[in-house]
Amino acid sequence: MKKASELISKQPPMSINNPVLQRVTPENAHVIVSLTKQRAYLMIGDEIAIDSPISSGKRGHTSPNGNFSVLEKDKDHHSSLYGDYKDSGGRTVRGGISSQIDSAPSGTHFVGASMKWFMRLTGEGVGMHVGILPGYPASHGCIRMPEPAAAQFYSHVKVGTPVRVDP
Repeated sequence: MKKASELISKQPPMSINNPVLQRVTPENAHVIVSLTKQRAYLMIGDEIAIDSPISSGKRGHTSPNGNFSVLEKDKDHHSSLYGDYKDSGGRTVRGGISSQIDSAPSGTHFVGASMKWFMRLTGEGVGMHVGILPGYPASHGCIRMPEPAAAQFYSHVKVGTPVRVDP
């Protein structure tokens, strides 16, 4: 079995085709996500402006495939389901929890995980956002991206931008 660090180092970094990116507007952009390749593409027609690594949903929490559109944009979004229980001093008492499954220890409150540059794709909360990319599917269904890619995608799409997620 390969170590996560080996997988990460083999995943090509984000690449930008600047001449194409300069022509991208929220009106002509669309996004394609390949779950098999673990890549997301910001596109105009058949031209790729940005090619970014991603980490999609893990077994039991797979990312949905199909045709979507960006339903909401929130540059400083926080999860309402996943996060940490913190005490009054802001220290993490229990981390990496599900607010639907894990009960709060006495004297703690829930703080949702940061999902910076969030672009919502489903009413159930699946979206594209900044997150850890271990080199394989590891999220609870969202499409995690490196911060530079998420910021670029966010700035070039609008609510309504088409997003196709291929298996």
